Amino acid sequence: MSTSKKLAAQLGKRGPHPVLRGNLALAGQPGVVFTPATGYNLPAVAFGHGWLLSAERYADTLKHLASWGIVAAAPDTERGPVPSHRGLAADLATTLDIVTGVRLGTGDISVHPDKLAVAGHGMGASIAVLTAAARSDVKAVAALYPAPSAPSAEDAAATLDIPSIVLGDAALADSLNDNTVSLAGALRSPTTFRRLDKASSDGIVEGRRLLSPIGVGGTEKSTVRTTRALLTAFLLFHLTGEEQYAELAGAGELKGTRVVDPHAPVQDQPKPNPLTAIRGVIGR
Repeated sequence: MSTSKKLAAQLGKRGPHPVLRGNLALAGQPGVVFTPATGYNLPAVAFGHGWLLSAERYADTLKHLASWGIVAAAPDTERGPVPSHRGLAADLATTLDIVTGVRLGTGDISVHPDKLAVAGHGMGASIAVLTAAARSDVKAVAALYPAPSAPSAEDAAATLDIPSIVLGDAALADSLNDNTVSLAGALRSPTTFRRLDKASSDGIVEGRRLLSPIGVGGTEKSTVRTTRALLTAFLLFHLTGEEQYAELAGAGELKGTRVVDPHAPVQDQPKPNPLTAIRGVIGR
């Protein structure tokens, strides 16, 4: 078994830390925060939700990160049909300020100001890029199945020189609600762009959705497991320097995924099978 496969199997499961849940509203920002039960100078990530979704739809993913020693917080704002992308970017920044400026738990949990990242899903992925571009203290950014934002996440990405990872579904081309390729192409090195062959763009969202009973748009266990493993490895490596995660955090080979050059013509990119490509489009 390859190193990446072993680590992905490990990081796809809950980590060794008991997890506590908190309410960001106590500090003036609606949202949730999950932390390891104890720890000083911990890394932290602020997570942006997708369109029409709440922070609760990612609660288990945030708990997962906390179980691996990462403080994970998500603002619960801009959930309407016409959200302010600037507003959510500002709330992600406020979330980082809260977790670094306030002792968490009973006072025995703290975040190191030099170990901060932003991440997000769908529109929240592009908004995470906007937040990273506006702050000099963000050390890494993760865009999970991104969707376009206004202002342009691509313009913001071109100004960044921090490690980044972009995860995409099985479909090869961008669309009105998918800017995976263009965002990955705009981000500067060191950037890893990886597609999950059997994933759809909303496969990591938790809970039942409108079309779930007929098998469309439901949570995908394999997508969740692989996404969590890749995200956890990326954050642990770039925020804490844990070298054993370097391969998985970057371009290490992992079955069921493909590291892609976003600048390569579509016809030159490795193709998923037709069924998974269709599934990727439907999942949007």
